[in-house]
Amino acid sequence: MANKNLSLNEIGKLIPSEKFQENTKDVAQFLLGKLLIVYNKDSILGGRISETEAYLSENDKASHSFLGKTQRNAAMFANGGTIYVYRSYGVHYCMNIVSETENIGAAVLIRSIIPLFGIETMMYNRNTNNLKNLCNGPGKLTQALGITIQDNFKIINQSNIFLLDDNYKAEFVATKRIGISKSVDLPLRFIII
Repeated sequence: MANKNLSLNEIGKLIPSEKFQENTKDVAQFLLGKLLIVYNKDSILGGRISETEAYLSENDKASHSFLGKTQRNAAMFANGGTIYVYRSYGVHYCMNIVSETENIGAAVLIRSIIPLFGIETMMYNRNTNNLKNLCNGPGKLTQALGITIQDNFKIINQSNIFLLDDNYKAEFVATKRIGISKSVDLPLRFIII
């Protein structure tokens, strides 16, 4: 899809910032099917969110906020709608959207998107032609979209990263989160079916 003349208004409506201040589990479910868009050098990159994981502020040992605020996780304690980016295993960046209100320490990890916009550029960014594996993991989608630690603390819809609603209704299932070793039994991973 050519993106040069495509505007955000043609794609969908901006999600209001108040939506991110709701309960983290509800935000994680709400984000399924929404469009994650990144402006990149006069083009639009992105796709439909197909998998999320909720990380809670209380009783969640897998959450980065569990032991309190640090320099690394400080964005997680910002107001809902703030972007929290961290490096996983020293290799991949992972993008979260902070939920609830300031000083709570909760966020939603964006685990996967279905590529829709700027696919050629995203393939170039990932050095792959495999559409199925282009954005099907948190590190893959940030690499495809060009999201790095420089995006930490940005605000959704007030920077070059946007979340839009095009009225797509997603059906989903809840499962246990993956890639963690603590609080593994919590069904806080949500996947479009």
